Amino acid sequence: MTDRNPDTRTNDTASRATPGRSASIGRDILMLVVFIAISFAVAAIGSIGTAGNVDGWYATAEKAPWNPPNVLFGPVWTVLYLVMSVAAWLVWRRRHSVDTRPALTAYVVQLVLNSIWTPVFFGLYPAMGPAALWIALAIIVLLDIAVLVTMIRFWPIRKASAVMLIPYWAWVLFATTLNAALAVLNS
Repeated sequence: MTDRNPDTRTNDTASRATPGRSASIGRDILMLVVFIAISFAVAAIGSIGTAGNVDGWYATAEKAPWNPPNVLFGPVWTVLYLVMSVAAWLVWRRRHSVDTRPALTAYVVQLVLNSIWTPVFFGLYPAMGPAALWIALAIIVLLDIAVLVTMIRFWPIRKASAVMLIPYWAWVLFATTLNAALAVLNS
């Protein structure tokens, strides 16, 4: 005789679905960690370029009056990398219902540009002088565009993800003004 109690059937169905759902949640959490790790790998690449140079040539360089204190950069970038990782992860989670490849490709492109800018800006200056600042300026302008393209690609997939990138884009645009000022003032 079968149990006609609908609550029992629902509970049985839920308990049978839980193992697959747990695996899916576990995979989602793992991928969030991967997205965060990738962003912080980009940050680590950047820190290699800044090590020794922030207290070296950069400390004595002529800067824009709106240049914030160095102590502000680390915490701001930490928050931005976390938020952009979550934004990309939320887009990635939609991969079964929409083609997320163009959006995630744009995200990777901007990450690559982000990872290149810091070593060029900080690391090449001792060898190349002001030319490094101008090359870095070209890279960061491309980064500005790449972040905007990423936001545009994220928008139809997950609007919240596009909005989450606005502070990052604003900060990169601000960094562009700092880079341009350094290039002009130190040439």
